[in-house]
Amino acid sequence: MEQTFDFSEIRPYEGEEVAAAAARLCGEELFRKAVAYVVPDTETFFRVLASCRTVDDFQLQLALPCLKALVKNTSAGLTASGFSALSRQKCYTYISNHRDITLDSAFLNVALHEAGLDTCEIAIGDNLLIYPWIVDFVRLNKSFIVNRSVSRRQMLEVSCRLSAYMHHAIHDKKQSIWIAQREGRAKNSDDRTQESLVKMFALGGGGDFLSNIRSLHLAPVAISYEYDPCDYLKAKEMQLKRDDPQYKKQPADDLANMAAGITGYKGRIHFEVAEPIDSALDAIPATTPRAELAAEVGHIVDKAIHSHYRLYPGNYVAYDALWGGGAMAQHYTAGEKETFDRYVQSRLDKIDLPGKDELFLRERLLEMYAYPVRNQLSALAR
Repeated sequence: MEQTFDFSEIRPYEGEEVAAAAARLCGEELFRKAVAYVVPDTETFFRVLASCRTVDDFQLQLALPCLKALVKNTSAGLTASGFSALSRQKCYTYISNHRDITLDSAFLNVALHEAGLDTCEIAIGDNLLIYPWIVDFVRLNKSFIVNRSVSRRQMLEVSCRLSAYMHHAIHDKKQSIWIAQREGRAKNSDDRTQESLVKMFALGGGGDFLSNIRSLHLAPVAISYEYDPCDYLKAKEMQLKRDDPQYKKQPADDLANMAAGITGYKGRIHFEVAEPIDSALDAIPATTPRAELAAEVGHIVDKAIHSHYRLYPGNYVAYDALWGGGAMAQHYTAGEKETFDRYVQSRLDKIDLPGKDELFLRERLLEMYAYPVRNQLSALAR
């Protein structure tokens, strides 16, 4: 018999919790300052927030309009493809590469809404919940919490509860969900699914390993930003870690990354959902050793994401600069190369570090834009 769990600490808010959380946020000075940073009409925002009684109220009346304004003000547009092929009668676990701390899942919900699909619940790590008002905000915005700040002894129980909640959301709540393919962002954009994540999926569901994963209806999503507003912060962190193996990012660093990601220019943004992998899981040979199953599932997700990237001229310029030697020159003009080279230099100029290693930092920045090309070439060759 499958273990039962209390989800009240990790699930999105429900019922009377919504109005209480909205009231707390309206009275929270730090939250009011954060909203004023990105929302021109704060008076209307807080009046609408105070009237919210469900998470759908919050998303439809506040979150989605704010996000659409953000797309207009900080990008060259958000496009999406593949969503019209999804079944309206099914719920999915959208699993994507991870570029931006807050916007990957937020923009996915914009794409889903514009495709006429229900928005999804969002998995968010508790390492980002450094203030009580952030907990209120994300749980109002249809998020469920991934507990990472636990001991090794507690990890199995926490993972079992998370898996059980995901299965509960899909099958009982009839609610699609989103989770990144790995814990934390892939700083160099070499996107790979963590085996431990796949193993977590299989802990719930009451069946065997593959049937538990199949029942989550994994739908890989490739997220492509033309420019990553946090690229220079990621490169800076890489040098800090290289120079000091004990270096650990602080909560303030995550807040700086969130702010840069939200307000910085992203160029073109594209979300593409691949065919759900249910049938691919059915094709895994029955003789596959259990120890290899998680890796095999991860490879299937990775190939789907890699092959559905939307690549931009800068990606090809970066690939040629590092590995291609001009092999991708047909994908960009001399002007596009000059534009991207100037962009990379402008990002390097933003990095303030003692002992700044410009050669190292330039290579790290180029990798962030080159890896999607390398991975797509590999995926399409298989």
